[in-house]
Amino acid sequence: MREAVRGPGPRRRTVLAATLTALAVAGCSAEEPARPPAQGPGGAADKDALVMLIRHAEKPYAGDTGEGDDGKKSPGFLAARGRRRAEALPRLFTPTRSARLPRPAAVFAAGGTAAPARCRQTVAPLAATLRTRARTDFAVGAEAALARAVLAAPMPVLVCWEHQGVPRLIRSLGAHQVLGVPAVWPDRHDLVWLFTRSQGRWSFREVPQHLLPGDA
Repeated sequence: MREAVRGPGPRRRTVLAATLTALAVAGCSAEEPARPPAQGPGGAADKDALVMLIRHAEKPYAGDTGEGDDGKKSPGFLAARGRRRAEALPRLFTPTRSARLPRPAAVFAAGGTAAPARCRQTVAPLAATLRTRARTDFAVGAEAALARAVLAAPMPVLVCWEHQGVPRLIRSLGAHQVLGVPAVWPDRHDLVWLFTRSQGRWSFREVPQHLLPGDA
């Protein structure tokens, strides 16, 4: 009589099932690789940030000229009141002043060969006080690249910009839908706009400078 062929025992069936399961999982992994985490505008996943925006200080009236550090005259330079504001700007960030503004760890200003010097003039005294170099490698119109550099920089960051480019910068930062953010920068030079991102959410606050007589 021919002996009946035995099937695999319970232990062999368990090992075989585990092997088939591992192969199936490996096959699924090969077809659907893990996706990287979503990245924010600065190349990091929505890290906390504090960005302070100011407009350049006062410019000359139409038909008038401002003055550079070397005494040269140009419509692209600051007016006399603007130069006084620039010289007073470091006071906004001194520990003894109750302006509620932290000292910037990085400073940016509108640059480029075709840009007026007003933004660079505005932050020059502050950069000297902070013993840092103001970054001027972004021109008005390059707000998307500026936003990436700002969010990658050490915080807090101060940006001095031409008013017509401010809405584009805010949009590039991802903060344009925050409640209370004006659509355009007002006709004023004595404001600081603070954008704070915490746990991926932006908030907005406006702070008056109160640096010169006549500031609102």
